Amino acid sequence: MSTERDNPVPSDEPLTPEGMAASWAAMPDIVEEDGEQEGGVDRLMSQDEIDTMLGFSSGDDGASRNGIQAIVDSGSVAYERLPMLEIIFERLVRLLSTSLRNFFTDNVEVTLESIRSVRFGDYINSISQPALLSVFKAEEWDNFGLITIESALTYSVLDAMFGGKRGQPAPRIDGRPFTSIEIRLVRRVIELVLSDAEAAFKPLSPVTFTVDRVESNPRFVSISRPANAAIRVELKFDMEGRGGALHILLPYASIEPIRELLLESFMGEKLGRDPIWENHLATEVWQADVDVTCVLHETQMPLKRVMKLEIGDTLMFDTRPDSSVSLRCGDFIVSEGRIGRVDDKIAVQVTSPLRRSKTTLAAFDSLASHLGATT
Repeated sequence: MSTERDNPVPSDEPLTPEGMAASWAAMPDIVEEDGEQEGGVDRLMSQDEIDTMLGFSSGDDGASRNGIQAIVDSGSVAYERLPMLEIIFERLVRLLSTSLRNFFTDNVEVTLESIRSVRFGDYINSISQPALLSVFKAEEWDNFGLITIESALTYSVLDAMFGGKRGQPAPRIDGRPFTSIEIRLVRRVIELVLSDAEAAFKPLSPVTFTVDRVESNPRFVSISRPANAAIRVELKFDMEGRGGALHILLPYASIEPIRELLLESFMGEKLGRDPIWENHLATEVWQADVDVTCVLHETQMPLKRVMKLEIGDTLMFDTRPDSSVSLRCGDFIVSEGRIGRVDDKIAVQVTSPLRRSKTTLAAFDSLASHLGATT
């Protein structure tokens, strides 16, 4: 037998999950007529309690949701951790500290504030205006990325380039867009950041970053779908009282070609290279024994004829005793020679130089380094 009781929470107060839990805890147990406690009986929930649990309360303005609706509307993005990416951007910070100091002829401190995963649409909506947004292309990855320079950093860069006084924040002029001269000057800083980013990624995977365009409206920088995930890297610039934040946004689709490399964990700046292991690998490769096959002749015949071959049949080869034969190592032809005899053994005289591999020493060193990192 089910009984519907009144909610002990006052009607004039908004119903919250904490209030629901308190009311349920304070509710007395249902007792049958014989005095025994009734088990397995559910209390009927009121409409307000159902709306609160689902997060559809009438007074909800969208700012603070709860219940199932809060789970559905959650904007957090949980993706796998990329340890190598953190090392790359830490190296970028060190490179930028030197490059910007030489560029501005002033002391510039660059710090890595955070690396986090966000949704592209949420990040675009969170950009405060005015701001400069630069779309750049990663040639080898065949995809795009985004650099956002906040207004405070933009005016600080312009003030430093035009010789403003140190220790004073750059004046901010509201109510007007950035001029072509200002955009062109800030573009030089963006190109400098991308150049150092290329140097930071080079030990892992060489890539070329080129500026595609510079915009001031976030609606014109749609390089990914709003629901797609991206990595947002926040860098802080401090120029003796002036400065601001710079964001580098890399969609997960852009770094997918090097995802396996970014998942590796390396110690220090050597990115996992072990010279001792590389020298040992090179020595063993040079001392390895390989089988060389001498191919006298090759021919093709129908399968029907091959199936009719019997013991004693003779196959005629279209070759002469002084014809050249090929020397093969596996599926690769390494040289050519002539068949002869030395005492009671058949010999092959090499008549052409060995066909050297097209793999250069630098490529072999890079391959050995990669094999050492993945072992």
